[in-house]
Amino acid sequence: MPKTKLQNVIFTIIMALIMVYGMIVYNVALNTGGVTNATFAMALHELPIMAPIAFVLEFFVVEKLATRLAFTFMRPTDRPQFITYAISLMIVCIMCPVMSLIATLLFKEPSFGTWVHTFGCNMPMALIWQMCYCGPLTRLIFRTLFRSAAEPAAH
Repeated sequence: MPKTKLQNVIFTIIMALIMVYGMIVYNVALNTGGVTNATFAMALHELPIMAPIAFVLEFFVVEKLATRLAFTFMRPTDRPQFITYAISLMIVCIMCPVMSLIATLLFKEPSFGTWVHTFGCNMPMALIWQMCYCGPLTRLIFRTLFRSAAEPAAH
C-alpha cells in the first residue's frame, strides 16, 4: 500500500504500535493471570521500549526478507490481497521469534527454555492478531490518512 518511503515509514510506525501494544497486552495478561482494566495501562510501560525495536527490525530487515520469502510461494500475478496476506504471514514468522527473544532478554529470566516458551505462547496470538485485527486496522488507518490527504479540499 505505501507508495513512497515516507508512506512506508508511517505505515510501519502504525503497524509496529498496534502490533506491539496488542502483543504486550497479551503477555501482561499471561503473566498476571488474566485481563483487567489495569492490563492495558501496564502494557503501556513496555511500549516505548518494544515499539521502536519492532519498527527498526521491520523497516530495515524483516520487510525485505519477508517479501522475498512470500514470493517463494506466491507469484506477482496472484491476487494482491493474497500477496499481502503472504507477506504478513512471513513477517509474523520472522518477527515473533525475534521479538520474543528480545522480550525474554529484557523482561524475563533469560534462558533458552524461557524464550521457547514465550515464542510458543506468542506465535498463535501473533498470527491471529496480525491477520484478523492489526493488519486490517493498520491498512484502514493508512488508507484513511492518505485518502484524505490526496483529496482536494471542498469549496
